[in-house]
Parts: sequence; C-alpha cells; structure tokens
Amino acid sequence: MWWYSDKVSTCVVLFVFAKDHMAAEKKFSAEVRDDNPYSRLMALQRMGVVDDYESIRFKSVAIIGVGGVGSVVAEMLTRCGIGKLLLFDYDKVELANMNRLFFRPEQQGMSKVEAAKQTLEGINPDTQIIPCTYNITTTDVWDTFSADLCMGGIDGRTPIDLLLCCVDNFQARLTVNLACLTYNIPWMESGVAENAVSGHIQLLLPGTSPCYECCPPLVVATGLPEAKRVGVCAASLPTTMGIIAGFLSQNTLKYLLNFGTVSEYVGYDAMNDHFPMISIKANPECRNDTCRSRQAEYAEKVAECGEAAHPLYAQRKAKADRDVKDRLAAQQKAAASAAEWGIVIETQGKDSLAVGGSNGTAEQQQSTSASNNAGGFEYAYSSKQDNDGVANATESDFVSTSEATSVSDLAARLKALK
Repeated sequence: MWWYSDKVSTCVVLFVFAKDHMAAEKKFSAEVRDDNPYSRLMALQRMGVVDDYESIRFKSVAIIGVGGVGSVVAEMLTRCGIGKLLLFDYDKVELANMNRLFFRPEQQGMSKVEAAKQTLEGINPDTQIIPCTYNITTTDVWDTFSADLCMGGIDGRTPIDLLLCCVDNFQARLTVNLACLTYNIPWMESGVAENAVSGHIQLLLPGTSPCYECCPPLVVATGLPEAKRVGVCAASLPTTMGIIAGFLSQNTLKYLLNFGTVSEYVGYDAMNDHFPMISIKANPECRNDTCRSRQAEYAEKVAECGEAAHPLYAQRKAKADRDVKDRLAAQQKAAASAAEWGIVIETQGKDSLAVGGSNGTAEQQQSTSASNNAGGFEYAYSSKQDNDGVANATESDFVSTSEATSVSDLAARLKALK
C-alpha cells in the first residue's frame, strides 16, 4: 500500500513538473506574441546577440542587500526571467526608503526580503524567490549562510551560479569575500558613494582576479573599525543607484548567458559623466590565506591549460569568433552592394587616396596623375555598362578636385557627367 501511494505521489509530481516545463517552454518560444512576457527577450537570441537565452531559466543568483541597488537588480533579473533569486537582508522597509526605486509606502514595516518577494512574484511568478532574513555578519548564522550558498542552485543541491553584493558596509563585504573564497563562488561587488553621485561595480573570481582584501579600502587595510559618521546614509539618489543597478544587472546577464564582454571594473562619476574601466591583478601577498591558496590553484591550471584556464575563456573565445563572423558578413554585404550598384573600389586605405602617391596599380596611378592636382582626390561615377549590365568606370568618368575647386564647380562637373 505504501509503495502504491509513493508511486502515485511520484506520478503526480512528475505530471506537475512536466506541465510547468511545457508552460515554460511555451513562454520561452521564439514566436513573437504580444501576450508572451519573454518574446522581446527571446528576440536577443533570434538576432544573434545571445546563443541560448532560455538557459537563464536554470540560473540561480544570490543578492546580498536588498536596498537601493539590490532591490532594483532583483527586479531587473526577475523581469529577465532568472530562474531563482536568493535575497539576503535583515532590515525593514522605512518611509526614508521611498526616495529610491522599488519599495512602496504601504510596505512600511515589512522586512525588505518579504516585501521584495511579494512584489517580484507579482511581476514574474516563474522566478523562484527565496527570502533569507538574517544578518550574514553574525557568527551564529555562518553555517546557515554557507548552506544557502552551497545548495542554492536551481536544483537545490548545487551552489549558486553568481553572488551579487549590494551592501553599504565593509563588514558584510568581508563576510561575502570569505564565503566566496571558501566555496569558490564567483561574485560581483557594487557600491554607491556617500555623496550619491558616484559608484562602481567589480567582478571578483576567486584566485583569478583580486579578492576584496587584495586591494581593499583604507578602513579595511588598516584593520580599524568602520567609521559610522552621522548622516552617512543621508544622501541617496534613485538615478545614481538605478545606473549602478543597471550596470550590475547587465554584467550579470553577460556573465550568465555568455555574450559580450564581462567588465572587471566599471566606475561612474555623475558629476562629469565619466565611466572609468580598469583591470586589476590579484595580489600575491594578499593577507587572506584562502585567497593565496586559490591563486596557487589557478596558477597550476594556467600551467596545465594555458589561457583556457581562465573562467571566462569560453566566453571570450565565443565573442572573438562572433566578431570575426560579423566582420566577414559585413565585408560580404559591402561587396554585394558594390556589385549591385556598380561601385568600383579602385584603392583602399587613406594613403592610397592621395594623387601621385605610390600605392595602387600602374593603371590607377596613371589615372590619378592625369589630374595634376596635388592633394586632390578622385571621384568615379560609373556611366557605362558591360554586357552583364554592370557599370564600369572609365578614365573619362573621373572628376579631379582640389582645395581650389569650388563646390558649385564640382556640382556642375558631376551634372555634366550624369
């Protein structure tokens, strides 16, 4: 009897799973439909930007800190169809948060993760939202935090694919750094300055790129307690936070879906609209023992596999291959257009355009030297056609110009040719 009951239960579970899977397959269909929330996203795949957009359904991301940046990132990823989000925050929604995006006045007093779960499930019920309401910096929750990260994958048994740190204090960043180094989890760190007009995002790959302690802020490097100045959180702009959240979400999508270039560091200076981008190497003398161990592991992989040891190697190679393919396609398209309109390309390159230059064939040099206009350029208009209907330029079709030639004179000459 128990065997029969278990068998029925298994059949029910499989039926529900198959039903949900078929529903998701329909939503992620390549068919363009106004009633399909994913049709505009799947257009990225149809246009060749992303090879397999549907794979986002099987990605799991942890967001530490559901504040001005983290909440907006959570919404963006939810609207993009991410499979699973783990949200970590122990704070509550306050009216002081209303100058930012995402939270609403009626959610005042709710925990941020529960309020976020309520909103995000209303936006996209396909995304699994896991609220984690505790302070990750307390020692008594380390095991819980570790378990959530190591078993937070889409299947509930594997580690998360990526961690996004959106906190406003160094202690939480150090905790995230330790966890990601310990369990070899890639993560991205973000922050907005106290004056609310600058910010940054940074990719941290354990052993490959610097950890948070390789080149830390002064307050971390010196080991001093973090300063808690009055009014440290007084300035916040939804515009700056939205921009940083957009950068972080975009970098996350590129990392998870293997397209474009995943940025190692992008800064933002709102006062001058400046976006510095830098690349930093791991510090071999990092004070964190685990970081140095990860660096040694990566060095062994490099010695064995070369460039293929880099976690982003496959993505970078795919981008390089795509760039070559796009360039060849553009050249073929240009050649086809030239043939269709009878455009004859005499020479290529800036230097070859100068009259009397040494580049080009003898016939081309003879044609250009006939103008005797030093510093001038040759313009060809194809007026004759061969038996195939393709226009061919002749020496009489060329008009020579120089700096002394007026625009009206040039127009008259072209009109006479035509």
